[in-house]
Amino acid sequence: MSPTRQDAWSQDEDLLLAEVVLRYIREGGTQLQAFEEVGKQLTRTSAACGFRWNSFVRKQYKSGIELAKKQRKELKKQPAYNEEESVHEAVKEEVVPSPVANEQGSKITFATVIHFLEGLQQKAQASTSFEGDRKRSTEKIKELEKKAYHLAAENERLAKNLKAIEEDYRSLIEIMERARKMVVLQDEDRQQKVKFQMDKNGNLERVEK
Repeated sequence: MSPTRQDAWSQDEDLLLAEVVLRYIREGGTQLQAFEEVGKQLTRTSAACGFRWNSFVRKQYKSGIELAKKQRKELKKQPAYNEEESVHEAVKEEVVPSPVANEQGSKITFATVIHFLEGLQQKAQASTSFEGDRKRSTEKIKELEKKAYHLAAENERLAKNLKAIEEDYRSLIEIMERARKMVVLQDEDRQQKVKFQMDKNGNLERVEK
């Protein structure tokens, strides 16, 4: 049994945790299952993964979580897709109209059978090509979903940074305003401490109070 890790979480580990949890949410799984999968990959306990998710990572992926929940609802609305049943149905469709006889009721010829089998082969090849395109499209969609999650997290981070900058700017303005008022009060105070008196020659001279 490999020992569990106690070191700090890296950015890549946080990213893996987020990807796995969001995938489980999207596919209708539980977060506990996601924590167990991440724990096995990172040699950490599922409890440690759950604590990291709830205390830190989840806050960075609020938009991604909402998107995953919406996708889960959409998947539930779609009818279940069974590839094996789909293949069986396709075979039935091809076997039923088997050329036992043509429309004129004539006997089957060897050329007719060959033509029929060639047609089946072409359709099978087209179906295989379509399946490959579907798998590539599915992988592309998953890749784009990951990018969308990451962009949503980056947007939230930038929004927080912008808010912090705005607060710092307001604080700076308040400090400058207080400093300006203090300078004005000091000038007024100095002016009040100054008085004038006439010297023996009849000239006014300024004296400090």
